[in-house]
Amino acid sequence: MTIPPALRPLLPVALLAALVVAVQLAVSTLGVPQYLVQLTMAAYYSLAALGLCLFMGYAGQVSLGHAGFLAIGGYASAAASTANLLPLAASPLVAALARAGLAARSVDLYGAEALHLSPWFGPLLGLVAAAAAAFLLGLPSLRLRGHYLAMATLSFGIIVHRVVIGTPALGAADGIPDIPALQIAAGLAVSGRKALRVQNYYLAWALVALGLALILNLARSRAGRALRAIHGDEEAAAALGVDTGRAKLAAFVTGALYAALAGSLAAHYNGSIGPGEASVMKSVRYVALVAAGGMGSAGGVLAVSTLLTFLSLRGVFGLYDDAVFAAILVAIMLFAPDGLFKAIRLPLRKAGGKPS
Repeated sequence: MTIPPALRPLLPVALLAALVVAVQLAVSTLGVPQYLVQLTMAAYYSLAALGLCLFMGYAGQVSLGHAGFLAIGGYASAAASTANLLPLAASPLVAALARAGLAARSVDLYGAEALHLSPWFGPLLGLVAAAAAAFLLGLPSLRLRGHYLAMATLSFGIIVHRVVIGTPALGAADGIPDIPALQIAAGLAVSGRKALRVQNYYLAWALVALGLALILNLARSRAGRALRAIHGDEEAAAALGVDTGRAKLAAFVTGALYAALAGSLAAHYNGSIGPGEASVMKSVRYVALVAAGGMGSAGGVLAVSTLLTFLSLRGVFGLYDDAVFAAILVAIMLFAPDGLFKAIRLPLRKAGGKPS
């Protein structure tokens, strides 16, 4: 059976959908539904890794501050959803939000009244904040190359980490707890409640499938070809008429939006967020996942990210969790700079008598 060329880019998405369903059925059959919690979180972290894959794998740039965008999305969503606006209820802006249904009064377990923004306001704020931060950072820093760009993005990640630790309004070192569920429709919500475990699993992986489809379609478009040209030789791409600065900035902002969405939904799913999400080691993890999966292979990045993140969340690596990801990054850079999948595929091709 010949697959039409127009449908071929959708094959990885269809395969992902089949695997997601198969894993859920297997988990339910084996009686270990608690695995769905880690698989759901692995989906959100993998969505962030896909965003970095777009910037590093396709545009060929380096970012060591990707966790900062995830933290911006998560913290913005958490702060907007938990802030008590009751002292400002008389202000015109808060009153207008209440009339529009974007703010509602509630009473906690102790009988104290509060006025909170709609949880939907949080993810939107997180996306806008992350996009603005990426744009402002990218304008000057994307003129840099190599380790200079890596240092600039690393500095950004460190700044975000120190800001969330040093800001009492963001919970400082304790983070923000008691983040409300994000209500969607018909009883479905982004929440860690046991009753919604299966629904949240499918919701998270549906977003990953959508993110994967967007990247695969982008890779086949004119913009994707421009990014690959920049990856190959930026000066040659510019000579051919590619607006390299604009293309790199667009990839950087898009990757930041992936991370911010992942951070926002993960915060609502966990019901809390802490400064560890913005740490330098978290950014190193994302780079390790992209490098291990293959710089220009969104499917490879997704597969490796899901597996390693799931094992990490299950506590398989124990106290050596950060060391394992750092070691993976060093090993990949030394022995398989094109990623594990390409390193495995090459000897298989040679064994089959095909040219490499």
